[in-house]
Amino acid sequence: MHLSMLCPQANLISELLVVFVCATTGQGDPPDNMKLFWRFLFRKNLPSGALCRLDYAVLGLGDSSYPKFNFIAKKLHKRVLQLGGNPLLPVALGDDQHDLGPDAVIDPWLVALWDKILMLYPLPPGLEVISPDVRLPPKYTLHYVAEDSPQPNGILLQPTAPRAAPSELCPFAALVVSNQRLTAQSHFQDVRLIEFDVTGSGITYSAGDVVMVQPQNCPEDVQQFCQLLRLDPDRRFVLKPTEPGTALPALLPQPCSIRHLVTHYLDISCVPRRSFFQLLSCFSTSELEREKLQEFSSTQGQEELYSYCNRPRRSTLEVMWDFPHTTCAIPPEYLLDLIPRIRPRAFSIASSMLAHPDRIQILMAVVQYKTWLSKPRRGLCSTWLASLHPEQGDVRVPLWVKKGGLKFPSDPDTPIIMIGPGTGVAPFRAAIQERVAQGRRGNCLFFGCRQESKDFYCQAEWEELVAKGFLTLFTAFSRDQEEKVYVQHRILENRRLVWELLSSRNAHVYLAGNAKQMPAAVAEALQSVLQLEGGLSPSEAEEYLAALERSRRFQSETWS
Repeated sequence: MHLSMLCPQANLISELLVVFVCATTGQGDPPDNMKLFWRFLFRKNLPSGALCRLDYAVLGLGDSSYPKFNFIAKKLHKRVLQLGGNPLLPVALGDDQHDLGPDAVIDPWLVALWDKILMLYPLPPGLEVISPDVRLPPKYTLHYVAEDSPQPNGILLQPTAPRAAPSELCPFAALVVSNQRLTAQSHFQDVRLIEFDVTGSGITYSAGDVVMVQPQNCPEDVQQFCQLLRLDPDRRFVLKPTEPGTALPALLPQPCSIRHLVTHYLDISCVPRRSFFQLLSCFSTSELEREKLQEFSSTQGQEELYSYCNRPRRSTLEVMWDFPHTTCAIPPEYLLDLIPRIRPRAFSIASSMLAHPDRIQILMAVVQYKTWLSKPRRGLCSTWLASLHPEQGDVRVPLWVKKGGLKFPSDPDTPIIMIGPGTGVAPFRAAIQERVAQGRRGNCLFFGCRQESKDFYCQAEWEELVAKGFLTLFTAFSRDQEEKVYVQHRILENRRLVWELLSSRNAHVYLAGNAKQMPAAVAEALQSVLQLEGGLSPSEAEEYLAALERSRRFQSETWS
């Protein structure tokens, strides 16, 4: 049997030209849909010249606020080169933190890539490169169905026991059991502890796992969108692929109502990318609007697009309001090409099944902030979840569970040091509940927030565990005194204990929270502990911490 039949990834060996586009997840891990390919690529029995026929290019999609910025793209490029591949260009590292987003790197890279490809693989006589001014056909055609045709089942989830474990394609409709605000009403940030009932779902999870939630647009935005595009929200349609063999969107029922499409699928609250303006300009019936849209989608207009769209975080729906003549001319079949689908959001699970059977709890900050636009910016998922209350009746949320990046020690005698400021404490609440239920002590938590009286999440719970001897707790309330105090200061103050746990008791260290300055400040504090208490030099302390990371005794989960 040929290798490619046993392992489809082996087809790579016979390819002549491949462009890899990849993200990085967790602590420098490949995305889920890349894991089989990754294992194949790093097989030890692959000969060094296995990819000698392959011309390739790698585009990484990353975020430089994370320590492992585009780690997978860099490692992939290096490995393919090691196996004899011929790089067409240096690896491109797109960065979400750049003012212009990843496009700042992608645009010039794409121009150079196509020049190189066309030079090596010229088009056959009679064929020409399609002009950017040509509007390509939509991916799907949309066909309205008669009003008296059979009704679809509606939303693609049922509050009954699924045949397989819940997943993105088949989420479980979990009942919202409670939705409690943990911060004081006078506090600037609204943080919730939300509990879901997953009885009958077959869901199991461990401390460190994440729950994926599929959010939806609010009814007011859906109504506005339909009015702008002059769409009847109750009209139903079926989709047919333009190209044979193209799969239909798995998350849409057939037939589907316009209301369902806009509520559950189209991300009308996201900040649109440059490609949105490019396609939108093709539909414009207004010369003035078309010129502006073309300017926004041009290379020269990127600074202006940033000022109009990215800096104020203007949503797709708001952009459509600003271009009314163009918006009402959008052919409905192009909506799925124009607007991306709503992506699921990941939350660290903040509870243990041992303490709360058939329940999942999350600790969630409601995202709301001001820009120079008059209307406050709101996070789609957190705003929707915060609005759901059990008193409203049978309130359900589509969700499923995924393995997380944090793995806690199986040895009951291994102590753990957890550093979790703000909502970063969520996975540690799960770990502490799990370990306490198993009778494990040796739980050390460094928690930080602004003020003890306003955002000390789960205070009574922690204090009870301290009293029972299950938890050692250090708190940093940054605004409760003149000098700001953060978790890194508490680590230094308690350096003798930290060193003793690391050096004598083989402790594992965990860090979770905001990816901006905190992880670097904590790493610096830990290195200072190693130098002051362990007598290591700065370079030895750095290597010690790196060795802890390699052996998974130091793990972190941060987000921007």
